[in-house]
Amino acid sequence: MTPERVALTYRGRDRTYRELRERTYRLASALDVGRGERIAFLGVNQPAMVETFFAAGLLGAVFVPLNARLARPELRFILEDAQPSVLILGEEQDGDGLPGRHLAAADYERVIASGSPEPIDEPVRQDDVCLIMYTSGTTGRPKGAMLTHANLTWNTFNLLVDVPLAHDEVTLVSAPLFHIAALAQTLVPTVLKGGRVILEPSFDVDRTFDLIEAERVTVMFGVPSMFGFLARSPRWAGADLSSLRHLLCGGAPVPEPLIRMYQDRGLTFLQGYGMTETAPGALFLGAEHSIAKAGSAGVPCFFSDVRLVASDGSAAGPGESGEVYVQGPNVTPGYWRRPEETAKALSADGWFRSGDVGVADEDGYVRISDRLKDVIISGGENIYPAEVESVLYEHAAVAECAVIGVPDEKWGEVGKALVVARDGSTVEAGELLTYLDGRLARFKIPKYLQFVAELPKNAAGKLLKAPLRELYGSGLHDHRR
Repeated sequence: MTPERVALTYRGRDRTYRELRERTYRLASALDVGRGERIAFLGVNQPAMVETFFAAGLLGAVFVPLNARLARPELRFILEDAQPSVLILGEEQDGDGLPGRHLAAADYERVIASGSPEPIDEPVRQDDVCLIMYTSGTTGRPKGAMLTHANLTWNTFNLLVDVPLAHDEVTLVSAPLFHIAALAQTLVPTVLKGGRVILEPSFDVDRTFDLIEAERVTVMFGVPSMFGFLARSPRWAGADLSSLRHLLCGGAPVPEPLIRMYQDRGLTFLQGYGMTETAPGALFLGAEHSIAKAGSAGVPCFFSDVRLVASDGSAAGPGESGEVYVQGPNVTPGYWRRPEETAKALSADGWFRSGDVGVADEDGYVRISDRLKDVIISGGENIYPAEVESVLYEHAAVAECAVIGVPDEKWGEVGKALVVARDGSTVEAGELLTYLDGRLARFKIPKYLQFVAELPKNAAGKLLKAPLRELYGSGLHDHRR
């Protein structure tokens, strides 16, 4: 519809929609990948990642974005599980120690040039899987949430009902596209409207202020820690933010003082709640209620249903806590090759069980109050304690361990490991934390580690996390990493 309009800007170079279309067709035709096969991409935000995403869709193949922050053992597990036909390596990435067929960044342009620009007419159904996005599991192993073309389409509709994106948007995408929010809440809706996407490999405070002012950015998504860094910057008071129309925030609970800081600058701070499995929007707080209902995650998105379920299975009333259940055309059909995990996540009547606890007010606005799962959200990244604990247990000096989340001014929450050492062991905290480095992504490594004499358990021998949080979750933390 708009071939001459700029689609992507990356490192000062513009790429029009005509160029994006041609390069995507060339890549798709050159990859030799069939319908239903997986195409993985490892790297930070860059045009090749966007082209790979759309090329997979054209082929009826499945896009598998890999978190570039993961350690090699984590990446190997995901690749062995997804079994992609090809792994495309982004800039500054290598395939050392990773299984399967690789396409190196140095060869990417040659492959593009070798492909055909002719349209590809592969029928793609709404219920075909579009992408598999891996999320760490409570069992300690990542699992791939499958999202269909319908899931992404209906999520886009949900967003456009709540956020009036225009054809002239300039959307800054510095949050990683290997997470669902940046991909589905910013990239896809902006491209659908014919706007311009500025791709940044990573988030940088000064660079963000520079781009907003120079490029007249209108839309930005970030997790709370990103917006917190901006608001605490010396440039905050004097920055020209007049071009901004929509600030989208999610990925973790948003502190009310942060919301007020943006409102005091006259900026509309929009927040919502969702997860990878809901593609991701489930709840959204519209602009007109952002002040009166500050701190709430909002009401169900237009094409989604959300209900709160009490512990006895009944509906939770206003002011009562209940687990957040989600149903709608944006909800995952399940986990890749994980029928048991899928069965656990879906209720008998087909609602997705989030594992989060919410409380609705009399008007139906939901505040996320707690998590049934033990997940730690640090700077927008999910850390599952079971995954960290399983690696700690591999160390010969660890008899027992537990990981909990503790408050952190910078990241919102960080991990703290509580370790019972084996009798006769002389291991030190620093040694254990160093042991984790290279086995886990760095953001998953606990910021604190403390040795304890024992861990509380119930009569059946099950570890009790609640007493651990009460005992060690606040106050001074020792053995800082």
